[in-house]
Amino acid sequence: MTATQGPGSTLPTVSVVIPVKDDAEKLRQCLAALGQQDPAAHEVIVVDNASHDDSAGVARAAGARVVEEPRAGIGIASAAGYNAASGEVIARLDADSVPGPGWVAAVARPFAADPDLDAITGPARFNDGPAFLRWPALLAYLVPYFALTGLALGHTPLFGSNMAFRRGAWRGVRGSLHLDDWLVHDDVDLSFHLGVAHTLRFCPSVAVAISMRPFSDGGGLLRLRRGFHTVFLHWPEEAPWRRFIRRIRRRAGSS
Repeated sequence: MTATQGPGSTLPTVSVVIPVKDDAEKLRQCLAALGQQDPAAHEVIVVDNASHDDSAGVARAAGARVVEEPRAGIGIASAAGYNAASGEVIARLDADSVPGPGWVAAVARPFAADPDLDAITGPARFNDGPAFLRWPALLAYLVPYFALTGLALGHTPLFGSNMAFRRGAWRGVRGSLHLDDWLVHDDVDLSFHLGVAHTLRFCPSVAVAISMRPFSDGGGLLRLRRGFHTVFLHWPEEAPWRRFIRRIRRRAGSS
């Protein structure tokens, strides 16, 4: 099943996966934005990670498919959604992500244009908190994430609040991920494993708005700890220079 955007243009179907735990109000905004998409997503899957609030009810009321995942952990919850997805492309948002009305189409177009492309990620902007702090906060949060994580990987990192990948690529790496390690950043872990043999790309047109809560929830040191833990879990075997050499050899072998 495919979606068509304009004369002669066929886009792959997009399943949107949103892991959530006790975030009903943010989820309501996210799902409302997804309801404005043209073309619409093939399906929206909300993974309820043992919420105590009405996150699952909000999802059902918006027409989303709810997958229950009682085991704690965003990596485990996300994987449950990816495994349940039936679209050709699996897109991931967080509950506080607010995509613009053309986001699904923007996700699908790069995959339609390049059959060798396996995963994409895009930028975000803050949509709450003091207006004068939003751009400085963005520079302090996302720019270092993409720059430093990119250096650790040796290629574009995926950003969990706004990313997408082919379903076949997911199936190829899902057995090697560290889903049971609660300290692992699931998006960085996925970036490491997809980057071994797949093409990842940053797409500026695939943009969302997100909450500024990384600066208000007190989790900054934990995020930093999880980042280092995830990187050193893969190093030295997956250090960027080794990955670069392997990619060169792989390309030489396929030419």
